Amino acid sequence: MHTPPPPTPRTEPTDADVEAFKQQLGRPPRGLRAIAHRCPCGQPDVVETAPRLPDGTPFPTTYYLTCPRAASAIGTLEANGVMKEMSERLTTDPELAAAYRKAHEDYIARRDAIEVLEGFPSAGGMPDRVKCLHVLVGHSLAAGPGVNPLGDEALAMLPEWWAKGPCVTPCGAAEDEVAE
Repeated sequence: MHTPPPPTPRTEPTDADVEAFKQQLGRPPRGLRAIAHRCPCGQPDVVETAPRLPDGTPFPTTYYLTCPRAASAIGTLEANGVMKEMSERLTTDPELAAAYRKAHEDYIARRDAIEVLEGFPSAGGMPDRVKCLHVLVGHSLAAGPGVNPLGDEALAMLPEWWAKGPCVTPCGAAEDEVAE
């Protein structure tokens, strides 16, 4: 385990952030509201999205992980059965289950502060199971440590995905200026 990246302030997206998002996900952002967390390399790694996309489609995933290196490392955790183990612990550890329910309530409150999506779940399987570690890690990065216990656990299991430099070429930088 390593020390997770420090919290960063929520910021308005810049043109460079939008370009980084396009490079990270291979498409333009939809419903982008803010940069919820920045990787230690300076690029966005979690964005805050609107509860409804511009066409009106509900999109309950408020915190969306965009860094492909972080997403790949999380995919490895998922493939190694971490979600199943965490879900099982929720059924046998009442303190963990209560803390995870609070994480769910925090997620809903943050989304509802933007727009209420009546009848939609939070995300990632909260509050009763673990369905997507990407969402839980995104929530932990955006909200800061201590809000989502399972997101914090998964985050602590990840390698330092930023150690090799930015996952995308920063806007305006030459390709050879970026560490790979």
